[in-house]
Amino acid sequence: MEPTLLQRALANAPERSSAQVARPDEEYFIFKCGDHTMGVKSEHVREVTRMSSLTPLPRSPSFLLGVVGHRGAVVPLIDLLRFLGQGEARVSTRSRLFISESGTQVVGFLADSVIGLRRIFVADKMPAPAGAGTTQEFIEGVVQSRELGSLSLLHFSRVLTSARQKSVAR
Repeated sequence: MEPTLLQRALANAPERSSAQVARPDEEYFIFKCGDHTMGVKSEHVREVTRMSSLTPLPRSPSFLLGVVGHRGAVVPLIDLLRFLGQGEARVSTRSRLFISESGTQVVGFLADSVIGLRRIFVADKMPAPAGAGTTQEFIEGVVQSRELGSLSLLHFSRVLTSARQKSVAR
């Protein structure tokens, strides 16, 4: 008796599946501000540098610390903790600026320390917690990491758009 098509297929099939299912991931720039570990998509970060001399701007919102000179350009410097209503950054010798760009906007952000680039699986991102208040609109997702703990992923274009609107409205 000849085996059926199904029986032949099962007989010729490998014992275990050798094909790996690809897990889509994204690259994030990870940094610390106060007690918070945050990340932004690496495509928005142009470079990281040390803090340079800061020129305060009169009548600007509290989160806009002033402007810094960077490679011949004047770049506004934002304190993300103040912007998100989570406290206030402290400038120290470990503080770093990361220069970001989104479209035509170039802005500097103050970070207490830089952790570096990490690949994050899209499936590992959880939605922003419901009790996050006004900051919820700026959080793209949250990831739990053994190495870093809770990591808030920022929706960077919303941060830049809102910061610009609040600065111009004054």
